Amino acid sequence: MKKILIVISMFLLTMIMCASYVTKGGQDIISNDEEFFVETINDKMIRFHVLANSNSIKDQNLKMEVKNKIIEYITPKFNNINSIEQARDILMENNNDIIKIAENCIKEQGFSYKVSTTLGRENFPVKVYGNITLPQGEYEAYRILIGEAKGENWWCVMFPPLCFVDVTKGEVSYEETEEKIKGVLTDEEFEVVNNKNNNNSKLKDKKEESKVKLKFKIFDLFKNKN
Repeated sequence: MKKILIVISMFLLTMIMCASYVTKGGQDIISNDEEFFVETINDKMIRFHVLANSNSIKDQNLKMEVKNKIIEYITPKFNNINSIEQARDILMENNNDIIKIAENCIKEQGFSYKVSTTLGRENFPVKVYGNITLPQGEYEAYRILIGEAKGENWWCVMFPPLCFVDVTKGEVSYEETEEKIKGVLTDEEFEVVNNKNNNNSKLKDKKEESKVKLKFKIFDLFKNKN
């Protein structure tokens, strides 16, 4: 009985170690430097967020129509900008026009929803753009709220303007993505988000290193008990 209790205790201890050593808040542990770069990356970008009135097919289709109209309007205005401050200024200067464009689009589709906008901090999940993986976290976001804004949303990166790389096809070129990202991030920050060479990925290496260390720790614990 005593031996069974020891085995159970060791199993529970192992599970606790796995939770505390390998993960932190549901994310892989990374170095303090990398955590710092993730935070600075977040502060250099603006996400674009369009929320549908509801999850009905009509409201979701309407959301995409509104998104397309706004991107078509704002794309030329984001040409040749190189700072998040410039992006904010453009959004504020054109905010009323953006609302009007959205409302006109909604009326043309036979709806009467009101539109509002916000610019603030919002939490976003991990997002992959070709060879670039943007980390989860809080980003500044320009949001279009259609009607009750209770439906599923559409989002992309407004600055640097990844939404606008190919409006007609709705696609993002890997090469253009890298170019635009490199234009706003330092070399160290870019290394964190670049997944072009997975074998050399800092985040992947750190994850594998953590797993190896954990295996040795578990082995040592059982060895000492025996």
